[in-house]
Amino acid sequence: MSGKEPLLGALKVCILNFQESNSPYTDTCPHLQSFCEILEMILRKGLKQPVLGFKRKDYWHWLEQLPQQETQHSRTLLSMMIEKTSSCEKVLTAQGRGRYFLRLALNGKLLAVAVQHLIRTPRLLECYDPIASILSNEEFSEPFFSMMLVVTEMNFSLDLQNSSFLDESWQLPVCQTYETVPCRELGMVLRYLNGRIFIIGVLPKSQAEVDEVVLVGDVIDEINGSSLRNACNGQAGSVLQKLKGKPLCFRLIRWKWHDGGMFKPLLPYLKVLREKIPSFQLQHEHKPKEENEERSLQGGRLLYNLWYLGQANVGKYGGKDILDIGIPMVLDKHLPQQEILFDVKETEVIVQHKATSKVLFHYCYTDISCVGRRLDSHNLFAFCSLASPDSPEDSTFDCLVFESNSEEESEEIIKRIAAGFKHTEWFV
Repeated sequence: MSGKEPLLGALKVCILNFQESNSPYTDTCPHLQSFCEILEMILRKGLKQPVLGFKRKDYWHWLEQLPQQETQHSRTLLSMMIEKTSSCEKVLTAQGRGRYFLRLALNGKLLAVAVQHLIRTPRLLECYDPIASILSNEEFSEPFFSMMLVVTEMNFSLDLQNSSFLDESWQLPVCQTYETVPCRELGMVLRYLNGRIFIIGVLPKSQAEVDEVVLVGDVIDEINGSSLRNACNGQAGSVLQKLKGKPLCFRLIRWKWHDGGMFKPLLPYLKVLREKIPSFQLQHEHKPKEENEERSLQGGRLLYNLWYLGQANVGKYGGKDILDIGIPMVLDKHLPQQEILFDVKETEVIVQHKATSKVLFHYCYTDISCVGRRLDSHNLFAFCSLASPDSPEDSTFDCLVFESNSEEESEEIIKRIAAGFKHTEWFV
């Protein structure tokens, strides 16, 4: 071998670039991908391959043997990391597992330990050609190990959940968490393709559209912590059925990358989607909501200026027909009116005192049993809610009455609350 090894020189440059940047080093660090690619080339250089058509060997195949070299009663951090890599559901190949392990080792400052185990284990070194490799050549393995010691002192904070594309690429996607309320229909149209779940449509006025997080072309990676890598048809529906009545937390893989362009490893999938669904188009942004400039603005939200007339307890029945009884009960009390700001949010209704901004009430849609108005009182509307949400089995219902500025505004508020109530019904 020559006296110089270009890969070691390139690795040293990457480490120096890291040291000139601010730590901790995250997935957005511009030097991370090239560093990992060079590190992988070093670990693969001179790796012996089987003959007669057997599966190719990768560096993961010797990494997974490291715990076997420990004493029977020892359980080191290294062996725990290898076990965690082996059980990771998001990587399916030796290449993906090797890459997941390297990211895990960077976070855990254990790369040097793994390399040291290899160098000191002759049986594992037999995996490498002593002439072509770096790891089995003492002239090169020592400086490489020294650089790994330097890397051990560096602080990495890599998102280990973002690993569903390690089988295919060192380039990782942008991931986002999408939390939403329990609902009957989210409104996402899904397509299963090669073990991945693509969102190919968002239904108008659905909870997914209201939440303004999901974009057509995104991939569902997890639901409430359950990985959907290598998912089969209908698996997302099965997971959702098990989570019936619970808040939902999706982990989405964005089709857009950090630079605003497409995440390149998705290109083969999107090509197939377009062939199978000619009408399929990536969604670049959410549809803008209509705004009414005559209403109050607070934190960028449009609020209704209304009057709160009071409330009355209507007993243990909260159906819509009880409003014909509840509204007169409140009006007969002749309570002083309060000027309020009424906010119909995605998951709840919030009522604030206009002068002080103090929150008077906030009701989740799951606690609201009905909403409506009397035909003889065009500007009045009301809704019934659980008086004791913490013990709904024994709770009674309160009827809250409000006065709007017009019949049209009253009808608009009723429809928005009804839509939110519909979105937050339990799964069936």
